[in-house]
Amino acid sequence: MKTGKLWKALILAGIVGIAGGLAGCGGEKADKGASAAVSSNGKKIVKIAHTAHYFPYDYVDDKNQSDGMEVAVMKEVAKKLPRYEFQYVPTSDDDLLIGVESGKYDAGTKGIWKTPAREKKYIFPENNIAASVIGVTIRSEDADKIHSLEDFAKAGKKLVPIAPQNAQYQVIKDFNTAHPDSPINLEASENFQVADAYSWVLEGRYDGYLSIELAYKKNVTAPDAPYKDYKNKLTYIRYKALPTYVLVNKNDKELARQINQALGELKKEGKIAELEKQYFGEEISPLLDQK
Repeated sequence: MKTGKLWKALILAGIVGIAGGLAGCGGEKADKGASAAVSSNGKKIVKIAHTAHYFPYDYVDDKNQSDGMEVAVMKEVAKKLPRYEFQYVPTSDDDLLIGVESGKYDAGTKGIWKTPAREKKYIFPENNIAASVIGVTIRSEDADKIHSLEDFAKAGKKLVPIAPQNAQYQVIKDFNTAHPDSPINLEASENFQVADAYSWVLEGRYDGYLSIELAYKKNVTAPDAPYKDYKNKLTYIRYKALPTYVLVNKNDKELARQINQALGELKKEGKIAELEKQYFGEEISPLLDQK
C-alpha cells in the first residue's frame, strides 16, 4: 500500500511539474538579459551600468547618487517604460563593457561611440542618447593658418598617435576615406599619457592631438585644469559632433527596442535638448547634422 501511494505521489508531482513548465512557455517571450529578478512591485529589474567619473555624461554626485547627461536621459526613458525598474550601477569602463557583453548588466552608458567592432558585441539602439564634440588641439601659433581638420591635413601636419582600439582611430580612418587626396598620417601607439600629448604638440614633436572637446576644457581651460599653464599656448579646433549611445546586451532585444522608442519620443518632445542645455550649457545634438 505504501508503495502504491508513493507511485501516485511521484506521478502527481510529475504532472504538476509538466504543467508548470508549459505555463512558463506561454505568454510574452522574455529577453535572456542580465536581470531576471522582479522587484517587490512586480516590475522587471533592469541593471544600467554607467561610468562613475565621466562628468558631465555619467558620474556619481556629492550625494553619492548616479547623475550626468546620459543617466538623466535614462531616468526619463524609465518613466516611459513602467514595466521595468531601472537600477543604476556606477562602475569602471572595463567592467561596464565586459559586464554588458556578458549579461552582468542589461545596458550601459559611458559616452560611447558606435564602431563596427562594438556592433558585434552589443545592441546599439537606432536613436542616440547624447553627443560629443571631437576636434584637434594645435599650437596657438598655427591658429591663423589652421581653422579645421581639413586645413590640418592639407598642411601635412602630424597627429599624436592613437591606440587602434580607440574609437578616435576610426574617426581618422573615416576622415582619410573621405579625403583621399589629403589624408592624415595615422600612427598607431598606446605608449603615452595625456600630459605627453600636450607636451609633444608644444615641443613640435607632433602638430595636433585629437580628443573630445570636453577633455580639452577639463585639462586645459578650466580654472583648476591640470595643464592650465598651456591655456594661451594651445588652441582647440572643433571637427564635428559624434552621437553617443546606450549599449544593450545582445540578448535584450525587446529592451533595446523599447529604449530606442523612448529615446525617439524624448527627442521629439524636446527633453533631450533641455537636458543638453542643463548639463553641457548648449545643445550638442544639432551639431550632428553639420558636415
